[in-house]
Amino acid sequence: MPQDETAMYSHLRTPRAAAVAGIVFSILLVIIFWVFRSAVPADPLDPGTWLADGSRSVALALNLIPFAGIAFLWFIGVLRDRLGQREDRFFATVFLGSGLLFLASLFVAATVVGALLLIAPSIEMTGTTAQTFRFGRAVAYILFNVYAIKMAGVFMISTSTVVVYTGIAPRWMAGIGYALAALVLLGSFYFSWSIMVLPVWVLLISLHILIDNLRSQGRSLHQ
Repeated sequence: MPQDETAMYSHLRTPRAAAVAGIVFSILLVIIFWVFRSAVPADPLDPGTWLADGSRSVALALNLIPFAGIAFLWFIGVLRDRLGQREDRFFATVFLGSGLLFLASLFVAATVVGALLLIAPSIEMTGTTAQTFRFGRAVAYILFNVYAIKMAGVFMISTSTVVVYTGIAPRWMAGIGYALAALVLLGSFYFSWSIMVLPVWVLLISLHILIDNLRSQGRSLHQ
């Protein structure tokens, strides 16, 4: 394939790939959070009774997290490609760094929960063992509900700022991003489902990219 055709093929396909990756990430993250909120009590000091009934569903959600992470990385990567020469180094650093820190916190929290699931059938929740379990449960709770959620809010703010300065999406989407980020940063302690705004917002951006890409491709075919 000639070099010009390869470059054109990459230019046409990359935005669509970003949109698909964002949509996949949004769907997977909603499923993961729904399973966790349904099976695991919100109290980080719970005695672990959910391990008897909800361990299989939690294990399924844990196995979906790597796929969601891959889709999120793809979404970030192609968003940066879409920015091209308009990318600002400062906001790009915050945008990329907050996204990676969100994934890192999510993965570490999932690792702790996975370890608890692995050892739970072979131990009794009494004495020191129960205290160790509660410590691990509290670590996972703090990682997700403090660090991961706050990084998700920073990611939304930085991405919305990039949208405002570069025009890669309508400004009203940036306004929605700022509002949802404020809900995540300030209201996550009061609303346990506030993290759901991240996949909803990524889905909104992804759908815009997909529609814009299809329109551009349609115009190029008619020229």
